[in-house]
Amino acid sequence: MRFARNSEIYGEDEPAEYLYQVISGAVRTYRMLDDGRRQISAFYLPGDVFGVEAGDLHLSSAEAVSDAQILVAKRSAVMARAEHEKNLARQLWMLTVRELQRVQQHSLALIKSAEERVAGFLLEMAGRSSGGTAIELPMSRQDIADYLGLTIETVSRTFTQFVHSGMIALETTRRIQLRNRSALNRLNA
Repeated sequence: MRFARNSEIYGEDEPAEYLYQVISGAVRTYRMLDDGRRQISAFYLPGDVFGVEAGDLHLSSAEAVSDAQILVAKRSAVMARAEHEKNLARQLWMLTVRELQRVQQHSLALIKSAEERVAGFLLEMAGRSSGGTAIELPMSRQDIADYLGLTIETVSRTFTQFVHSGMIALETTRRIQLRNRSALNRLNA
C-alpha cells in the first residue's frame, strides 16, 4: 500500500489486525499527550517492521513521514504460519527483542542532556543508513524534537553548536555530514 506524506496508517486504540513493513519512505509512531504535545516513540525506515503489539489494540498511531510504500500482512495469518515455521517464529522473536531494545534505549535517552540526545539520535540514524559519513534525515526538526523530548529551538541550536564545533556539517537542512564521529560518540556515552 502507498501512503502520502503525513497520512495515517493506523490510529491509537484501533484494532491491531496487521503487521507492516516499510518498503520505501519512513514512518513515525506517536501518542498525543493530554496537554496536546506529541511524543514520537519511533521512526521506521526501509526494511523495518512495525505495528507489533502485545494486545489487540495499537498503543500509538502511525503515519508516513514521507511518501511511503508499506507491505501489509494480516497479523493472524502471520502468527498461524509461525506456529509451523520455526524460521518465521524466530524472525518474529528477534523483531520483538529489537523493538524492546529500541524502547529501552529511547527511554534512557530521555534522561540525557540535549546535546547527548541529539548526538545519540544522529549516531542512531547513521547506524541505520548506508550513506557512510553522510545521513539523509527523512524527518523534520519538529519530528526530531518530538522524538527526543526537546523543543525545535533546542534541536536547531544543538545542530548549530555541533556545526561550530566541527562535529557535523549541514549540506542541506536534512542532509548531515558526520565530521567527528568520535566526538559524537563521547557525547553519547
